[in-house]
Amino acid sequence: MNNTLLAQAANEARGLAMDAVHKCSSGHLGLPLGCAEIGAVLFGQNLQCDPADPTWLNRDRFILSAGHGSMFLYSWLHLSGYALPIEEVANFRVMGSHTPGHPESFETVGVECTTGPLGQGIGNAVGFALSGKMAAAKYNTAEHKIIDNHIIVLAGDGCLQEGVARESVAFAGHNRLDNLILIYDSNDVTLDAMAKVTQDEDTLAIYSALGWDAVVIEGNDLDAISTAIENAKKGDNGKPKIIIARTLIGKGIPEVAGTAKAHGEGGAKFVDAAKKGLGLPEGTPFYVSTEVKAYFADLKDKRGAIHGEWNKVFLAWSAANPELAKQLDAARNGELKAEDLLKLIPEYPAEGKAATRNSGGEIFNHIAKAVPNIVTGSADLFGSTKNYLTGMGDFGPTNPTGRNIWFGIREHAMGAICNGIAYDGLFLPSGATFLVFADYCRPSIRLASLSRLPVTYIFTHDSVGVGEDGPTHQPVETISGLRVIPNLDVIRPGDAEETAGAFAAAFSRSDGPTLLALSRQDLPHQGGASAATRREGTLKGGYVLVKETAALEAIVIATGSEVQWAVEGAKGKPGVRVVSLPCFERFDRQDAAYRESVLPAACTKRIAIEAGVSGLWWKYVGTQGQIIGIDRFGISAPGNQVFKKLGITTEAVVKALA
Repeated sequence: MNNTLLAQAANEARGLAMDAVHKCSSGHLGLPLGCAEIGAVLFGQNLQCDPADPTWLNRDRFILSAGHGSMFLYSWLHLSGYALPIEEVANFRVMGSHTPGHPESFETVGVECTTGPLGQGIGNAVGFALSGKMAAAKYNTAEHKIIDNHIIVLAGDGCLQEGVARESVAFAGHNRLDNLILIYDSNDVTLDAMAKVTQDEDTLAIYSALGWDAVVIEGNDLDAISTAIENAKKGDNGKPKIIIARTLIGKGIPEVAGTAKAHGEGGAKFVDAAKKGLGLPEGTPFYVSTEVKAYFADLKDKRGAIHGEWNKVFLAWSAANPELAKQLDAARNGELKAEDLLKLIPEYPAEGKAATRNSGGEIFNHIAKAVPNIVTGSADLFGSTKNYLTGMGDFGPTNPTGRNIWFGIREHAMGAICNGIAYDGLFLPSGATFLVFADYCRPSIRLASLSRLPVTYIFTHDSVGVGEDGPTHQPVETISGLRVIPNLDVIRPGDAEETAGAFAAAFSRSDGPTLLALSRQDLPHQGGASAATRREGTLKGGYVLVKETAALEAIVIATGSEVQWAVEGAKGKPGVRVVSLPCFERFDRQDAAYRESVLPAACTKRIAIEAGVSGLWWKYVGTQGQIIGIDRFGISAPGNQVFKKLGITTEAVVKALA
């Protein structure tokens, strides 16, 4: 290792961060300056990557969980030869640039996942590591090892303090994800104050107790960093690794180094003197020396050559394992089509009834048998959420090919880990819990929506129909709260056929997540319309379930379990149309002609019924419409009694139509 050159690169990376933050008067200098030596060793020595091909299958995945330190990542991506020119570094936090304030996976080449909310990156890294273990077990053979990499995540005190991180690292330790390396930027500082104000825990002891290998190093010592990373990579011993790197926050700006003022842009006003102290030329912003450029250009060539050797192994593996190669190509490049998925699902009888969680479990198994890269998990609720994949194995240290993931009672970690799996792009993840606990993983759902990740949420016990569990478990406001998240499809099917359409919609979507809200109680099959009509209508978000047989006088709109009462309430009224609207978002994406065919503007007498808060329904019923909803918390009693007490009934629909 060329210590002299890497030390120079570390200081030049500090200079890039200083210039970027100073130029836009915004950002965080503490981590980019304090961790510069870590960046130099990773990007200048120990990271298995190919900047010419950032999506190389066998690359190490580097995740910056402490996303506020984004200039650390941008500086090292630029220096090591990724397609991030110095002009983009200089446009840090400028509108339209590829260097936003926090890293975004869809915005910047080389950024593996969108981070910023603290702790999320740790959960994402655990998901990457889980995906890597699954992929290695599935695709590697005795003759050819095509997946042999590590997940490296850099995090700070704020990340480790967040609950999602603690949930995630407990999961990683239990499942022995020894391909995971967490570098903890331990600098004794949080944003408001010195870290001792809010913590005094023994990180080494805690992580050791959680089943991790833990080591403490001097985090600004190049040799110590390199040795720790090399040892962590060699230690495939059933334990994830944490490197507790004792660093000096804001190193390079003496006026703030080692203090809370160094966390943000507090040191920016001292930049000129700081750069001089680091030996960087005056009057030359965004300076990179010829020597550093040459070093990384040569390293880029060497990394490309290593990738080239791997390509030979990959070609030999592909020739020897054509079926596996086909599956891998489909996982990385293929797109599922809803119409193909629907062909896998037998139609349900016109008569009968079933809880949509039960029919959902059957439907899910039909799909998963035909799509081998679908995986699923539950927050200790497989028996209730019904998403267990029968005969497809349980993921764990002794069975990494298992497709059922036991997350334990860790909803937030489940969301962040599913995001990491989706970012990695080899498997289609889904996670399950009760709908009311969506709030426990809402930040991860929001990030999946922001990052356009194909994650499916199978959330059951969707309404006051939960009954005796009472208002703590009756999600009256949850559906509407989820519907306001941009790019999240929320589907609440009304029977088994709509549930088939919902699962097909979810697993054929590639540009964002889908949440399925399924019932605990039985719902009747709506035999008044064909199975095809109900399935295809669900794919479109809404459709005419019962068409009027006389001049149109009124429209009743419903979702989920309330569809049955809309249908019953419209019986004997030839001028009444019943519209099932299981997914607002998909319906709103249809063209104006289709939406008009379902909800013609000329018909202003409209009634909506849903067992939840009413606020979002006005856009469909208009100012002259009525909404039968629940604008209060629920009641502990049998579900049918709760519906009746709160006015979610056929009688309420009949009264509104009178």
